[in-house]
Amino acid sequence: MVLNNNDSQLINTAYPMTSIDWLTRLIGFDTVSRYSNLALIEEVQGYCEQLGLSVDLTFNEAKDKANLFVTVPAGANADQVNHGLVLSGHTDVVPVDGQDWSSDPFTATIRDDKLYGRGSCDMKGFIACALTLLPQAVKLSNAGQLRRPLHLALSFDEEVGCLGAPLILADLKARGIAPDYCIVGEPTNMTMVVAHKGIAVYRCRVHGKSAHSSLTAQGVNAISYASRLIGYVDELAEEISHREDNDSLFDVPYSTLSVGTIQGGTATNIVPNLCEFTFDYRNLPHMTQEDILAPIKAKVAELSAQMQARAPETGIELLQQESVPAMTDNDNGELQNLISVLTGDDERHKVAYATEGGQFTNAGIPTIICGPGSIEQAHKANEFVKLSEIERCDGFLQKLLDSCTVSA
Repeated sequence: MVLNNNDSQLINTAYPMTSIDWLTRLIGFDTVSRYSNLALIEEVQGYCEQLGLSVDLTFNEAKDKANLFVTVPAGANADQVNHGLVLSGHTDVVPVDGQDWSSDPFTATIRDDKLYGRGSCDMKGFIACALTLLPQAVKLSNAGQLRRPLHLALSFDEEVGCLGAPLILADLKARGIAPDYCIVGEPTNMTMVVAHKGIAVYRCRVHGKSAHSSLTAQGVNAISYASRLIGYVDELAEEISHREDNDSLFDVPYSTLSVGTIQGGTATNIVPNLCEFTFDYRNLPHMTQEDILAPIKAKVAELSAQMQARAPETGIELLQQESVPAMTDNDNGELQNLISVLTGDDERHKVAYATEGGQFTNAGIPTIICGPGSIEQAHKANEFVKLSEIERCDGFLQKLLDSCTVSA
């Protein structure tokens, strides 16, 4: 069954939309990270304003992307006016280029118990459930029954380095808003993820000196020196996998280093003067980038010295491209206990992938990850979320809202 996005129709808040309705609309916006997300943001902004809420936007430098932050205030007699609970989600999705989809990725399609579409699980499903909850939260607020604020934070460019969330957090700090907790709705099959690794991406450029391949002594082979550095990165990866302070609760219990791309050379009979490769580092929360950068920089210096002894203009550059902090579980015990009660599941998970959760914990906001769908479906052709998962998320958020009411 193909669902109608109805993108051009104004939402009528007198007839509340279901989470499936909202997810259908959200999938209809092509918010691949290379494009603007403003059409989606403006849709949500209009909806929130119809509910009587004030919306705050923060923009990227080009003004073609925006974050949205909106607060359902606590009742007039409630404490913690500037505190509350954040429901957080990113609006951008990964590309569909080169993927073999069975249906239009930007048209929600239901087959059996699954709703297909780009972003259905990563992570517009959670956003849809959160938007569906807003009218009830507003009703409770207006009745003076909401004892702590409920915030919704929607970000841009999570998929390309978590670029939007820091702007939201800086804005909250400037406005004196210090949320008690945050729930990031990345797909976890509605289980509780309490910590995740950080990620840093590096590009290495090895500048050699060209020569005819019959005169190798006159050149400096960039590919050969790049291979030596790659070999060292692999050795370091093996070393850190056997540290005594690894964490068995993670699905991959150690920090990892992985070379991802490489390119260099122009012809077999030319000593190459340039080779570039990239690698990523996914660190356990207690490890830092410096744990691997220090030895890699030392190796870069050693190899560069060898190269420059043959040709002074040669050498190696190491450039950082992305950096997303790990999310720790150091300060979120109280939130974990609350989620355990609401879900009836006290199992804690730690994962290798990164989210905006680390940025929230770095800002002093205890955070957990919990949302509908499976991370195994994310970024793939025929991405889907089970309808039963959306139903579970609706039930979870309802219980969460109940816990924030005066009568709870």
